[in-house]
Amino acid sequence: MHARSSPALRTRGVRLALPVVVAKAQPLQFREWWPGVAMSRGVWNIPIPAEGEPLLPDILLAPLVGFDVSGFRLGYGGGFYDRTIAAMPSKPQTIGVGFELSRLDTIHPQPHDMRMDLIITERASTP
Repeated sequence: MHARSSPALRTRGVRLALPVVVAKAQPLQFREWWPGVAMSRGVWNIPIPAEGEPLLPDILLAPLVGFDVSGFRLGYGGGFYDRTIAAMPSKPQTIGVGFELSRLDTIHPQPHDMRMDLIITERASTP
């Protein structure tokens, strides 16, 4: 989301959050983010909100390296998003975001793989 849209969303009560890796092989936490919030460097030197209570998102955007026509995604190999979604008390709307060139016939999903509700690329969105 573009940083300029965040203040307008905040005035309407929308809270944005960024993922935080707490530990290897553990679910992600999400901390609230807004322009100007104090940031620190997390795992892999990725900027994260420096502090804040964990939030449970209603909508979860997940990056993807690959995806298939059934809505399954390949991530970056840590299983963080699948583990996180499985551990949530209720499943948020899940949206995979990536590039059309990453579309595969199948990723050969495993039992732990979580299906996305929607995949968005630069060309289209697919349920």
